[in-house]
Amino acid sequence: MKIAVAGTGYVGLVTGVCLAEHGHQVTCVDIDEEKIAKMQQGHSPIYEPGLEELMHKNRERLIFTTNYRSAYADAEVIFIGVGTPEKKDGSANLRYVFDAAEQIAESCLRDCVVVVKSTVPIGTNDKVEELIRRKARPGVQLSVASNPEFLAQGTAVRDTLHASRIVIGAEDERTGDTLSRVYEGFDAPVLMTNRRSAEMIKYASNDFLALKISYINEIANLCEVVGADVEDVAKGMGYDERIGSKFLQAGIGYGGSCFPKDTKALNWLANFNDNELKTIKATIEVNENQKFKLIKKARKYYDDFHGLTVAVLGLTFKPGTDDLREAPSLVSMPILLDDEARIRAWDPVGEENYRRYYPTEIEYCKSPGEALEQADLCLIFTEWPEVKALKPADFRDRMRHPIIIDGRNCYSLASMEGQGLIYDSIGRRTIVE
Repeated sequence: MKIAVAGTGYVGLVTGVCLAEHGHQVTCVDIDEEKIAKMQQGHSPIYEPGLEELMHKNRERLIFTTNYRSAYADAEVIFIGVGTPEKKDGSANLRYVFDAAEQIAESCLRDCVVVVKSTVPIGTNDKVEELIRRKARPGVQLSVASNPEFLAQGTAVRDTLHASRIVIGAEDERTGDTLSRVYEGFDAPVLMTNRRSAEMIKYASNDFLALKISYINEIANLCEVVGADVEDVAKGMGYDERIGSKFLQAGIGYGGSCFPKDTKALNWLANFNDNELKTIKATIEVNENQKFKLIKKARKYYDDFHGLTVAVLGLTFKPGTDDLREAPSLVSMPILLDDEARIRAWDPVGEENYRRYYPTEIEYCKSPGEALEQADLCLIFTEWPEVKALKPADFRDRMRHPIIIDGRNCYSLASMEGQGLIYDSIGRRTIVE
């Protein structure tokens, strides 16, 4: 099929490339000329494992352009995959969605199904359909479907090609059948529902996972007080099929482009409709507090950080991505800098983005070992494989004072026993030897 995709961020670009992988002719549209030029040269503007390789493999089926009129003119299906950033009040900013919808309506010369892939509040698809039908050219029939994405940064390609489910929200059979044909060949269960249910499925899914993370983090904090081990607790919980083992890894909170934004958006929507979601409200509060966990732990060893050399391992909100949105490291960094600490940081892919926040205030290192040299304290924010591969001797022999505050529980307690260092992690006893 001839498909166009509006937006080339995580959602739009991954969707377009994966649809090309399944044989569709795909045109990806963006207003950023520099970004488009980069993709035309075969380079992905985002760090996502496997994405650039698929771009090269399917280059004959992929077009990247800023010319939305030509891209939308004769497309059979158009996906809207633009950003829906958070407003100051927590609601979703839908300006880019409506801008794309208006451009589509003005450009389509044939009947077309417009698919909202962006995460949008319940009822948005109705508004999109109202807009495009009002703006459409005479004789052109445009219909709207909701098709939420369920991808995670760092595994977005795999999550799209091997989806857990494909949700299609349509109000008529023809629209649903057209979108079903797009996904022929995808080995995933398909749920056909109405648009508002599809929109709610996305929010309900993401917010449940966020709630699960905040719950295990609260349990971890209590484990530290009562002498339990959160990893054993989570393992015991995970054997119960009703609970499952995923998203039970204790840490310093979730970040990224989805969970923080989606929890706040659903919370705002509920409040706007006089229907408080207390569990989601608590999820947000717990997560914000958890981001300060490493600083609070570090205060046990130093009253302030003035004059200390602090090694920071990992800057992104999770491994496998260069995304810094809502990253816990961004919460702790200003505190360290206010205390005039000397920060030596390492991240394999996040450095370039981090320099936009701190171009000169931080020393960026080429390896974890370099960051540890003569450090008085080590804070671990991201569980990159290179961090998990470090041995106790790497900390003990390189650091001036081997005090490791691990926000991702990268190492077993047994491996840190008797190593002549302090190892303080999340929800487990502290090793002091």
